[in-house]
Amino acid sequence: MADEPLVLGIETSCDETGVGIVRGHTLLADAIASSVDEHARYGGVVPEVASRAHLEAMVPTIRRALKQAGVSARDLDGIAVTAGPGLAGALLVGVSAAKAYAYALGKPLYGVNHLASHICVDQLEHGALPEPTMALLVSGGHSSLLLAPDITGDVRPLGATIDDAAGEAFDKVARVLGLGFPGGPVIDRYAREGDPAAIAFPRGLTGGRDPLYDFSFSGLKTAVARWVEARRRDGHEVPVADVAASFQEAVVDVLTRKAIRACKDNGVDHLMIGGGVAANSRLRSLALERCEGAGIRLRVPRPGLCTDNGAMVAALGAEMVARGRAASAFDLPADSSLPLTEVSVPGLPAQAHPGHDGGHGHAHGRDHDHLHEPVKGNLYG
Repeated sequence: MADEPLVLGIETSCDETGVGIVRGHTLLADAIASSVDEHARYGGVVPEVASRAHLEAMVPTIRRALKQAGVSARDLDGIAVTAGPGLAGALLVGVSAAKAYAYALGKPLYGVNHLASHICVDQLEHGALPEPTMALLVSGGHSSLLLAPDITGDVRPLGATIDDAAGEAFDKVARVLGLGFPGGPVIDRYAREGDPAAIAFPRGLTGGRDPLYDFSFSGLKTAVARWVEARRRDGHEVPVADVAASFQEAVVDVLTRKAIRACKDNGVDHLMIGGGVAANSRLRSLALERCEGAGIRLRVPRPGLCTDNGAMVAALGAEMVARGRAASAFDLPADSSLPLTEVSVPGLPAQAHPGHDGGHGHAHGRDHDHLHEPVKGNLYG
């Protein structure tokens, strides 16, 4: 284990400041500072509020992660950060912090893809990913089916949402029902007391001529809203638990059917599910039931690793280091629309990158030691 790469990961794509530290496939620290309560009164994430929260939380969260892991910043073999996709301002805070730490410490910098990180985090719980990996990623911003022959460099999109992502639909339906924000956990909770067959809500893009692997939840969201409005207009009480259960069943039915179909069509005998919606209890149980019926092995990280976190970024960073992938240049951009096919943002060759000397940070491409002392106190005390 001591020979495996020690990597710190920073995640700021949305409303949570996540810092994780990983050695190989072993999670040492997973520190999170969430600003979700600050967004709740608006009914959704406000980008400027998220960016300011990241600024305030960044250094304390990094210090907390280092303390939890019992390591020094100088022990690190690399710094990984989500370069995209995500909210532009929020990403910029994380990327700027990662650059500062990597430069001051003389460590290689790895700008990685948020979605590829969601896949790679499963290695921290279930060991090395099979190759290729079939992944269903479901969150507030993404509903995607991905085939990953190589998690560090070859991720192929098979299907994606054409409108509302699954998590976004959960938030909007929760708002219609007056259940607050975020919608995923509260819908899941109410659904446990309801009848999933009570209301026949539509299953989007499941017709014979529809795209096999794409998703659409906008029509479902609208159908729920109209059903609830009609019920209230007629003076009837809205059966919240039944609505929640029926809506949730429609979402997870489509997600799991398409994921199983993708596995069969591509000859993959396992399925990995990640992203915030992967914490949903009904999605987990239905996926397991259908995977067992199809002879497919299901891999789902524990709920705490499904939502956005720094551990997933560190996991992908550690894999990049272990496989000798090129580090990113220090002009690494924050790319809010980073394509799924870009697992990482490359730069200098690994052997030429400042500080790529086995983790001690002395083999710089040029002498900039005079910059280290003034920033050390500010960055890591």
